[in-house]
Amino acid sequence: MAEITTMTVMMTVMMTAMMAVFGVAGNAAASQKPNIIFFVADDLGWNDVGWHNPSMLTPNLNRYAAQGVILNSSYVQYFCSPSRNAFMTGYFPYHTGLQHGVILEGEPRYVPTNFTMLPKLLKTAGYATHMVGKWHLGMCNWKYTPTYRGFDSYFGYYNGAEDYYTHETKDGGYDLRNDTLVAKDPGQSHFDYLFTDHTLKVISEHDTSTPLYLYLPFHLCHNPLQVPKEYEQRYSHIHTQDRRTYCGMVTMMDESFGNITQALDSRGLLDNTLLVFTTDNGGPVIYGANNWPLRGAKTTFWEGGTRGAAFVWSKNLLQKKSYVSDGMMHAVDWFPTILHLAGVAPGKGIDGVNQWDMLSKGAPSNRDEFVYNIDTILNSTAIRYKDYKLMTGSPGRFNDWYPLPRSQGEEDATHEEDAKPHWKPQLYNIRNDPEERHDLADTEPQTMKMMMDRLHKWMASGVPPQNTPIDPRGDPKNWGGVWTPGWC
Repeated sequence: MAEITTMTVMMTVMMTAMMAVFGVAGNAAASQKPNIIFFVADDLGWNDVGWHNPSMLTPNLNRYAAQGVILNSSYVQYFCSPSRNAFMTGYFPYHTGLQHGVILEGEPRYVPTNFTMLPKLLKTAGYATHMVGKWHLGMCNWKYTPTYRGFDSYFGYYNGAEDYYTHETKDGGYDLRNDTLVAKDPGQSHFDYLFTDHTLKVISEHDTSTPLYLYLPFHLCHNPLQVPKEYEQRYSHIHTQDRRTYCGMVTMMDESFGNITQALDSRGLLDNTLLVFTTDNGGPVIYGANNWPLRGAKTTFWEGGTRGAAFVWSKNLLQKKSYVSDGMMHAVDWFPTILHLAGVAPGKGIDGVNQWDMLSKGAPSNRDEFVYNIDTILNSTAIRYKDYKLMTGSPGRFNDWYPLPRSQGEEDATHEEDAKPHWKPQLYNIRNDPEERHDLADTEPQTMKMMMDRLHKWMASGVPPQNTPIDPRGDPKNWGGVWTPGWC
């Protein structure tokens, strides 16, 4: 694998190819604009893809990653809703009010409507916009739901952790929609089969003279750990039940990815397509995921909770060897980057950076800092500036390094919560110490002061976290047993 350690060369090559083939000038005709397929895995760990861990059976993802650009420093948020907020708005969640945890069932929390979402802007450029999968960005009022935020069609669920077969949340309430209508599934098919079939339907019915934006935030590999036995059995050598089931879920997702890309290819859509694959956060070690050798897990600000497995692909970037980018990219950057390729100006004030516009001119990347998160409820923060990472307050509930579970006949490591009541500010050089083993707070006081000053500037622009408690008016019992908007 050919390693490129600066983003400039790699992204210059990539942008030149895209500009030549896609025709991304602001007044480009619709037929010249690239189709954009944005695939989001749910709770996928750093070590749960084949290009990081050869024991993972992800042949379809491996192939596209190897022919595209693997993003080795692609950052997401520590939880589901905050990352999806970043993808859809181009803003860090502490600028929208979604920085604290996730939107729980029955909470009247949402992305405020003064933030225009990506699909609505893409429609101004002539795109057909479709979404299949998990929303998790607010549903207490219809105006916060997908077809009111710019999607032409929607098939999926509003909340965050449904049963794959019954399509109910853990506390009850059915949650599956086709546009705004309740989508019945009397056969209780696995979510992945439903989502894949619907995606194939969208692709088969798409008018190829119109550019396509297809957002695919599938439920896999989020808990509950449920997968058909045929996938789990491919990992029969793994002793730990949760890990074995989780790995089967990853392979099921990979198979769906392969079926979807094959359908796109059969219609000729891949000839002019930008394909993005990313996770929404690090893997939850208590549900079988693995982020080794990174520290931490989902729900933490450690690299294991925020550095995501990701790649970008187009047929015009095919290489004999894959490129690996170590340049920083954040979830907010997809918003202006995609809009640029579609010929749409994102407007001023967003946090996202167009990663390809400057680099196409041979300039260095202008993503040299970002906010992991600023949560004034938890009094916890984390920011990055160039090689340095500063954290104040608790980084989260899983603060160790978690090796892979052992094979049959061997003892497993424990994955217990190990939160501490008090944490002093911490400083790490992530380039030199990506596993976050050497705190530099005491040995580099000048760097520490510089980072604290930067943090205070970031904090000054934040908005209070939405922290509204569960509203009993949203209880599905009030809506025929179905999670239904209209109560806030």
